[in-house]
Amino acid sequence: MSIIVSVDELTDRLYHGSRTTLLACTWVAGEDATQKKFHSEHIPTALCCDPATQLAAVPSSKLGRNPLPDKAILQRAFNSWGLQDNHEVVVYDQGKGIYAARAWWILTWAGVSNVKILDGGLDAWEAAGGDTVGGPGNLHNNCTLTPEPGQLPVATIDDVKAGNKLLIDTREANRYQGRKEHLDLKAGHIPGAVNLPSRELLNEDNTYKTPEQIRITFESVGVTDPRDVIIYSGSGIHSCQAVAAMHHAGLPGAAIYMGGWSQWCADPNNPVQHGA
Repeated sequence: MSIIVSVDELTDRLYHGSRTTLLACTWVAGEDATQKKFHSEHIPTALCCDPATQLAAVPSSKLGRNPLPDKAILQRAFNSWGLQDNHEVVVYDQGKGIYAARAWWILTWAGVSNVKILDGGLDAWEAAGGDTVGGPGNLHNNCTLTPEPGQLPVATIDDVKAGNKLLIDTREANRYQGRKEHLDLKAGHIPGAVNLPSRELLNEDNTYKTPEQIRITFESVGVTDPRDVIIYSGSGIHSCQAVAAMHHAGLPGAAIYMGGWSQWCADPNNPVQHGA
């Protein structure tokens, strides 16, 4: 079953009143900025999902910039959206799809059984002539779901240090090679990691490439069995998009090192590699 929903498919679901919970995963820096952005424009029936507060715990040097949320954070989020166990959840964002992918991964990891990504996000919706509305969004239902974290593989920093799995860095090449770093304490990458920017898994319009294209791309960096793969990025955002692409391509099983480069480089004892 695909994790991707097209604009036409979502339109049909909304038009026929199917049991779909739509989450707009917008991230904007600043107090209440995410809510204000959502209030300015969203797809009808959508509810607001704030990735910084609802899909992550408090940042720290020990855990990284976007640590996994605990059950209390997840339950508050589930309640605010009124997640129902008999509803499909469709997530989208207003950019390159990375926050929608983070929502897909976190919700699936937390035990939500039917989560899908709107292919191309809000840009694709508007390009197809879809309406948008302002305001606070729909009222939520009563929540019938309790989060059960652990439904997708997660790798720890010790798993990464063990060095017995293929390690893939999904940041852009300049950050991987250490040419620039505007988010974390050091530039470079974890020694032994290969680079596959998550951007390479998307078309120019930020829709996902075909499953065959994605499989070929992962094979080109040495992926044979996804269960032998650890994916990381700066802080578990782009890595979620890469894992989403793997699931779209029929390659489930890769683990995410959620602490990512932000956790790794914060420890001066961890080695750093530069270059291709």
